[in-house]
Amino acid sequence: MSAIQIITRKRDGIELSEQEIKFLVEGYVSDEIPDYQIAAFLMATYFQGMSFDETYFLTKAMIDSGSAVDFSNLGAIPVDKHSTGGVGDKISLILAPLVASAGVPVPMMSGRGLGHSGGTLDKLEAIPGFRTRLSLSEFKTQIEKIGVAMIGQTQEIVPADQKIYALRDSSGTVASIPLVVASIMSKKIAEGVKALVLDVKTGKGAFFTSKEKSLALAKRLIAIGDKFDLETTALMTAMDQPLGYAVGNWLETKESIETLKGEGPEDVVELTLALGAEMLYQARIVEDVSTGLRKLKELLDSGAAYNKFLTLVQEQGGDISLVENPEKYPKSRFHHFILSQKNGFITSIDALKVGLLAMEIGAGRKKISDPIDYTAGIILRKKNGDQVNVGDPLLELHYSKAISKDSLQQQVDELVTIGEDYSEETPLILSYINKKGQQRWPHK
Repeated sequence: MSAIQIITRKRDGIELSEQEIKFLVEGYVSDEIPDYQIAAFLMATYFQGMSFDETYFLTKAMIDSGSAVDFSNLGAIPVDKHSTGGVGDKISLILAPLVASAGVPVPMMSGRGLGHSGGTLDKLEAIPGFRTRLSLSEFKTQIEKIGVAMIGQTQEIVPADQKIYALRDSSGTVASIPLVVASIMSKKIAEGVKALVLDVKTGKGAFFTSKEKSLALAKRLIAIGDKFDLETTALMTAMDQPLGYAVGNWLETKESIETLKGEGPEDVVELTLALGAEMLYQARIVEDVSTGLRKLKELLDSGAAYNKFLTLVQEQGGDISLVENPEKYPKSRFHHFILSQKNGFITSIDALKVGLLAMEIGAGRKKISDPIDYTAGIILRKKNGDQVNVGDPLLELHYSKAISKDSLQQQVDELVTIGEDYSEETPLILSYINKKGQQRWPHK
């Protein structure tokens, strides 16, 4: 058995065995198989896809590349959430402490930015000192102590995903259903949760822009979860415009802090509460989702969720003085407003182009080795449906790179569409999916 034989078989559309997939994963983790061969395998998978069995074998091999966590001693059902990636998606930073403040253990393993999509770990690490690299022992101890921990892949837990995740970003193979499924589910199963709520994005700013592909992804994620006895449900949510107003690591962290203080954007609050209520229902601490929504709203309003976030930051070494006083955070070198050139209504803000612009001004990575400027990012001053006049600010750009203002203006002209009439807004939450299929999301 050799890597080139397996790559060739996948290239030709031949279904791989469990032993072949395990050989590749183990060889890559042990550095016996180089990046370029795994990149070739990822590209072959991107074009040829994987059967359900292959996806299961890949997920299992990635889990087996490290240790798995056991939370059976908690006396409660540990639950997590995962988003398939979007622009301005800072939900995890709010959701994890919020649900933990309701008494549900939340062991959350997250990722870094992929392509135009921001990463939870990058946003957390925008807080000086915040440690996302905890040992398995530290991870377990913290969950037992405060009920929440937010970490990245480690050499102990799913080391295969840590390497493959970064390679997918730099090889143009992010938007592959089997690769997405194996990456997400290997982390979630290895981290020891017993239930999982998925936020499956669809639209311009999602990795899967069509509802059909997003639904296929959700169903495959749920089916793989079921294969591992992990209760998994999903919300399909719109990602045509960014979530909230902030895009970029510290700017999104700051907006998360504001949301935890009860001052968050309406769409961010709506989605956080919806995902959180489903998590409470899965954890069996509320009898229905509507009760969960009310309970979480009370925890946001009371400050309990914000206090849990402070505890989380302190436990993981972060500087809580900047959480308590965000205005003291270092500023970017440049602060530039893009103004409207016409009167009318915002009819579209292209989330993908916003994400790409944020990446260009320093908030994301074009390749693995790129540093991130935590202060860089974009604040939307207007969103879909808002009325604008000539000279009104559309976007507020924060950056430190030398970039032509004319170039920035041209890019904004391409990502914001202004029309004469207001068009009705697409609902944020499009549907609810479980192993029985797709249903309407009835809760508000």
